[in-house]
This record gives sequence, structure tokens and C-alpha cells, in this order.
Amino acid sequence: VKVPRHPTMQLRSLLITLCLAVPAVAFAPARSPVGMKLRMPAIRRPVAVQRPALLQPMGAAASSSAAVTESGSKEKSEGGIDVALLTYFALWYLGNYYYNISNKLALKAAGGAAGFPMTISCLQLGVGVIYALFLWFAPDARNKPSITAKDFTKMLPVGLCAAGAHAGSVFALGAGAVSFAQIVKAAEPAFAAVIGTLIYGNTISVAKWLCLIPVIGGVTLASVKELDFAWSALFSAALANCFAAFKGQENKKLMSTGGLKERLGSVGNQFALTTIIAFLFSIPLAVWREGSRWAEFCELFSTSAALKFNLIASGLWFYGYNELATMTLKKTGAVTQSVANTAKRVIVIVGVAIVMGESLAPLKLAGCGIGIGGVFLYSVIDKLVAKKK
Repeated sequence: VKVPRHPTMQLRSLLITLCLAVPAVAFAPARSPVGMKLRMPAIRRPVAVQRPALLQPMGAAASSSAAVTESGSKEKSEGGIDVALLTYFALWYLGNYYYNISNKLALKAAGGAAGFPMTISCLQLGVGVIYALFLWFAPDARNKPSITAKDFTKMLPVGLCAAGAHAGSVFALGAGAVSFAQIVKAAEPAFAAVIGTLIYGNTISVAKWLCLIPVIGGVTLASVKELDFAWSALFSAALANCFAAFKGQENKKLMSTGGLKERLGSVGNQFALTTIIAFLFSIPLAVWREGSRWAEFCELFSTSAALKFNLIASGLWFYGYNELATMTLKKTGAVTQSVANTAKRVIVIVGVAIVMGESLAPLKLAGCGIGIGGVFLYSVIDKLVAKKK
């Protein structure tokens, strides 16, 4: 399939906007300029200003993330549209969309699934680590967490699962079509339900179990006529779903630790630490799978502008959109989160397929719609049943 050339300059400008303009807001001085006298207008009550958790100091981010709910967001936007929240959604979707494109281009430049998928996966996390450390050490960007060695040890299972989920996803995206891998990854609730019930003793309603039928059926239907079908893509995407399900359960256990939220300081710090741990776990995997060809990769990286640019870009997009997603979902309720995740998958699957020239056969689109619809229904079915009762 002939892949249309990607508009590099447009991607470069968007990347600069996300990675430079946003931190610039964080570095804005909190005090008024010297010599400028400001008169505070009389107000009836103080108005709390919510800054993004990605850019807040540690204490402020911790208190604000706990206080913001969907009802609070509605109260804030009674006089009009919540522009900040819409901006978060737009950047989240944009980041996810461009991550999938730049990741696929990096994998293709490195030889696809037979190239260096584990090395690329590891280095993408490494780019995120550099960005996280930059925010910690740059003036007025983000306060460092004050966790203990015991806290760090408790975070290891979450970081391990994050590494496995990311590696599986990257390999799946390299082995087959991006749209197909995303359809399989949409079935993550099915894996979460089985793992949560069998291993962690969770209880799931009968209605939710029934919702898994269209999820699994949709993925199966989308696989039947997939032109770029590969068993390795299917298995690795399914493995990524397993790791993601374990990560969700382990994260619940982790956050029940007394005082940990206060020591972490913010959701951004938690994601940064998880990324650091995932990166450390990814290094042995990359060395084991592709370490013998490290010299070949270095030569390819130094000579291929496409690999160099898209690897760094995908690492920044991955870190940025994940943290924006966390920040956005903290400001919304469960139903809004379900709608947002559903819409995100549809946009990514269809948009990336068009840009990358991947197949969008009617049967594949039908399976995609059924599967994603089942995921959305799975997310809201308990509330719908409760309302009828």
C-alpha cells in the first residue's frame, strides 16, 4: 500500500505548540511586573482559578484534582462554554491522533515488526522521562514528589504493567494496520472484566457481562475482512489489553495506600513516576529482543530523518496526550468519560486509516462500530439499569 507523505512541517508546528507553548504557561511569573501597580477589583466572593494539573505546583495540583468534579465543571460553565475543558479534549484527541501517526511512521522507517519495535517502545518512554525530569527541575514548573522508598517499591507493579501494555501496543501497531490494532485494543473492558473477576475477586453485573458480547463480536467481525490482518498484531494487542487490565487493578491497590496521594502531590507526578519505572523495565526487554542489533539501529537512527523525527515526536505525543487525558477525565464524570473515550477511538481509527491509506472495508467499519458501541454500553449500563429500577 502506498503511504501518502506526511506533512512534516504541519506536524512540527503542532509538536512545538504542545511541547513549548504549554510549559511556557507554567513558567509565567506569579507576581506582577516591577513598577506596575495593580488594583484589585471589589468582588463579592473569591473565585478559584483552576490551572492544569500538568503545570501546577505539587500542593495546588493535589487539592484541585480532588476538588474538581463534573458538577463543578458544570457550575463553572453555567454562564457559557467551558473553554478550558474543551481545549483539554481537543489537545487530548490531537495528541492521540498524532501519536498513532508518528509512531507508525517511526516503525515503518525502522523496518516494521521485523525492525526494532521494542527499541522504539523503550526510547519513546525515555523521551517521556526526559520531559518529566525537565518539568521537575525547571523553575516554577512542577514540584517534585516526596515519596519514600517503600512508596516507590509499591509502584513497581504498576510501572511493569505500563511497560508491558506500551510494548504490546507498539508491536501491534507495527505488525498490522493502526486501525485494526485500535479495534482490538477497544476490547480492553473484556480483559479487565475477566482478570478483575478471576484474579482480584471483583464483582461485575450480569448486564456488563452481556455487553461484552458485542465487544468481542465486533472485534471478530472487523478481523474477518482485514486486508492487513496479522496474527502477531492480534496477539500483541490482546497482550497489551491484559497488561492494561492488570495495571488498572494494581493502580487501585496502590492509590489505597494511606497518604500516598499527598506525597505524590499531583496526577502528573504519578504519571511521571510510572513512566520512569516503565522505562526501566523496558530496557531489559529491548536488550533481550534487539540488543544484538543495537549498532544497526544506531546507524539507521543517524541516517534516517524520518526515524529520528518520528521517534522523538511519538515519545512527546505519547507522554503529552496521556497526561492530558488524565487531567481531562479528572474534570468530568463517568458518563462523559465513556463518551469521550468512545469518540476518541472513532476519530483515531477512521482518521489514521485515511491518512495512512489503510483499508476501511464496510465489514471492518461495521465491526468497529459494534465493538466500540459495546464498549460504550459496558461503561454506562449499570447506571442505565439503576435508573430503571
